[in-house]
Amino acid sequence: MGNFSKWLGAGLGFTLGGPIGAAIGFALGSFVDGFSDDDLKEEKQTYQNNKRTVDTQSGDFEMSLLVLASIVIKADGKVDKRELDFVRTQFLSMYGKQRANNAFKLFKGIVKKKISARQVCIQIRQNMSHASRLQLVHFLFGIAKADEFVVAAEVDEIKKIAGYLYINQRDFDSIKAMFYDATDNAYKILEIEKSASNSEIKTAYRKMVKKYHPDKLRDLGEEHIKGAKEKFQSIQEAYEKIKNERGI
Repeated sequence: MGNFSKWLGAGLGFTLGGPIGAAIGFALGSFVDGFSDDDLKEEKQTYQNNKRTVDTQSGDFEMSLLVLASIVIKADGKVDKRELDFVRTQFLSMYGKQRANNAFKLFKGIVKKKISARQVCIQIRQNMSHASRLQLVHFLFGIAKADEFVVAAEVDEIKKIAGYLYINQRDFDSIKAMFYDATDNAYKILEIEKSASNSEIKTAYRKMVKKYHPDKLRDLGEEHIKGAKEKFQSIQEAYEKIKNERGI
């Protein structure tokens, strides 16, 4: 692990290159003392020389979050302090104080750079599992909701990102429903219609449990399991709500 990775406190792989690597390099060179783009290039070369079979590491997920979060935060034309605080709080919860502080230093630089959501998402989907990409979208909705009001521009940006990540409409609507209070949201979370039979509801629940089980993110490290458990809990709560309503 190179000097930058040691400073961050996480292993990095595919995010050392491509548009994500460029965003990190911009932040390092402009806003983080002691590092330069040359340091990142050197670490990238070291990684390429010792490339592992599995490309996605804990730090890759972290860097992807930072870059995508910076895009969503700017979607409504301003950077809200509550959204920034949400990002900081989430990182503190996942990574601990030192790693979170270093990541947030990067984030404050990345948010100042114009970034192509499409190019970033192409890089992510080529290197990250579907389960991990679903988790990214879940986190982005949490950021958008942090200021207690999700504006259309933020939803549109997350939807665009989800499309670039090859997240289909049903999965997008399911995750979105986890952040809203509406009478039919439990059905949307389970990706079924309100007219579904009891048998169809049970089948849908089993399918969602398999799709969103936290174990699917084990390869990314324990620090990313908490968010996965929150998403998984929303699935369970939706199922219990429907069962109680129907008396099944």
